[in-house]
Amino acid sequence: MIDDLAVELAAGCQTGTALVRHVLREVDAGVRTVAECQARVVASTTPLGRILQWNVPVFDERGRFLAIPDAWADDVAMAWEIDSYEFHLSPEDYDRTLRRRATMTSAGIIVAHTLPSRLRTEPKRVLAELEDAYRLASQRPRPAVRMDVAFR
Repeated sequence: MIDDLAVELAAGCQTGTALVRHVLREVDAGVRTVAECQARVVASTTPLGRILQWNVPVFDERGRFLAIPDAWADDVAMAWEIDSYEFHLSPEDYDRTLRRRATMTSAGIIVAHTLPSRLRTEPKRVLAELEDAYRLASQRPRPAVRMDVAFR
């Protein structure tokens, strides 16, 4: 479907389609929200930008579903969650967020968390935290978890 839209856009007039083409590239990369798009832009300024996979399901060694983190560094089993108040403020949503975090952490996954507003106000600090989390993840044995891009 995304490929069909891209082909149709390429075949037609390019005037006024830059934003649509950009959004299609982001969706094709796995990005699902504006905050994730901002996170991807911030991460793209470092080597981590080439490593991160967006919204891929992660499973444990027995094949049990763990979570779909916003971003995933498979080489070190690190998740990056962009947690906004808007989608995590209700008691049910907050509970779901904490359960997802606990599930990943108990499987040995290093989880970094960022508020979307910090991507705009403190991008350098966010990158430093992300790089620190990546470094921490790389210094421990990688847990027996796997991503599955076929589920995307």
